[in-house]
Amino acid sequence: MGSMDVHLLDRGSMSIDLNYPLEGAVTATESNPNPDAVRADGPVFNLVIEHPDATVLWDTGSHPEAGDGYWPAEIYDAFTHTDASEHDLPTALGERGFSLDDIDAVVQSHLHLDHAGGLRHFAGSEVPIYVHEQELKHAYFGATTGTDSAYILDDFHHDLNWEPLYGDGGYLFEGIDWLHLPGHTPGHTGLLVERNSAEDLLVVGDLAYSSVNYEHEHPMGRDLLHSRQDWWASLRRCKELEKRRALEVVYGHDPEQVAHFPPTF
Repeated sequence: MGSMDVHLLDRGSMSIDLNYPLEGAVTATESNPNPDAVRADGPVFNLVIEHPDATVLWDTGSHPEAGDGYWPAEIYDAFTHTDASEHDLPTALGERGFSLDDIDAVVQSHLHLDHAGGLRHFAGSEVPIYVHEQELKHAYFGATTGTDSAYILDDFHHDLNWEPLYGDGGYLFEGIDWLHLPGHTPGHTGLLVERNSAEDLLVVGDLAYSSVNYEHEHPMGRDLLHSRQDWWASLRRCKELEKRRALEVVYGHDPEQVAHFPPTF
């Protein structure tokens, strides 16, 4: 099988306190007991993988009305996606020459509000929505009980053709495997894309918000880790994969990496 083109979909940028993606990024000390808080911008993006058998969409981004009351006010105040309306899913697809009708399958890394807000476009269709069964259960529990505010029920409570993933990993299409990488959420999922004539990709998503989490093994803050122990185990698993083969690791919201990627790579 030849190389698979991967297209980057620009879904805008989200601003958050730096202590969320980097544990202890701003810390009070004796010499600086009242440090200024720091907010940082991180890109929101999706991927389209052109496989010979299917055009695969990785994640569906934020709902375009995130800042117009769709996201709860206190959540939007902390995770501020000001340009979500300018980078809705149909527009982002169109910028890369695709439409919603071109998508044959969707893989949801997880169902947080900045990753699942476009699922509504596939309601009532036969497009399979791949998501780990643990993620689906946890998302419904968190959203309906109010115990996890990062999930919005209206993002995923649709007539969707769910294709739950079970276990630690497996086959999706020839050259595309999924990996269960819990830690950020219970059912967080990554992708391993074998491209033959181009460098293979390990898409770890929000296992690593940025390269600092992955390369320097600096954990994300407590509020972005469902399980610190699972996060370490998932990180180790990905590092072991890298020892066996050359891989380009794709992080969840790294501004420098996204700026480096061409629209198609």
